Amino acid sequence: MKRVQFEHSPIPYLFVAPQIIIILVFFIWPAAQAVYQSFLLEDAWGLSSQFVWFKNYVDTIGSSSWLQAAGFTIIFSTLVTFLSLSIALLLAVKANEVIHGASTYKTLLMWAYAIAPPVAGLMGNLMFSPLIGDLYKFMNFIGFDFDHKLDPFDAGFVVVLISVWKQVSVNFIFFLSGLQGIPKSVNEAAVMDCRSPTRRFWTITFPLLAPTTFFLMVINITYAFFETFGIIDTTTRGAPGGATNTLVFKVFQDGFRGADIGGSSAQSVVLMLMVLALTVIQFRFIERKIHY
Repeated sequence: MKRVQFEHSPIPYLFVAPQIIIILVFFIWPAAQAVYQSFLLEDAWGLSSQFVWFKNYVDTIGSSSWLQAAGFTIIFSTLVTFLSLSIALLLAVKANEVIHGASTYKTLLMWAYAIAPPVAGLMGNLMFSPLIGDLYKFMNFIGFDFDHKLDPFDAGFVVVLISVWKQVSVNFIFFLSGLQGIPKSVNEAAVMDCRSPTRRFWTITFPLLAPTTFFLMVINITYAFFETFGIIDTTTRGAPGGATNTLVFKVFQDGFRGADIGGSSAQSVVLMLMVLALTVIQFRFIERKIHY
């Protein structure tokens, strides 16, 4: 077979040029601008600026509102990741056992993936509306004095619930694909060796899903950190009193609403470093325990 080689030809570079341009324009350049502006103190109109070294970083880390947003982000991301993975895994296991009408069950469980986060937040806002919200009426009917506009715990419950509902479908797709990728011979041998379905799942099936679970854990943490912005913006907007502010939403609030370009840039750099450190920990320590 004749090998095709591009010797001293610009064609390979032309093939990769669009992707490189996209990365440079939409990732590298904005990141470099954020790092540069994080060392500046600018006025609201950007007409004048002053180099202030690390003052924006010191103000960011020492701010009680930033620490509150960081704490909520950690708790929020942990709950969203754990609950969305757990619920999706349970649904995938149950759907995998269905023989008749399996395609119908899969379609019903997958359709929420097509809904954008802001739309999901708007739907949740309607369901928890004090005037017409059925979930709002149900929570008060069963004995909870529920008001997510005034109570920080209730507001956190709302954004976590909507975020989990939005993400369960994509996790379900991957878990179901992983379960269906396990050879029948392995399942049959597992049934013969272990009669308990629960023990069989945790000792045989779940370890085989470890690569899928690790991949989903990474994308779910990323989703909770960044992609839930639209949900929070359409439901609580950080209220009450900034209790549901995530780090990403606080960057938006301080930068676009508060016109604090330097401070919001410093916050975005700190957030970028946090996500980078978390990613390194995941791939350096957790992935080592994954068997492919």
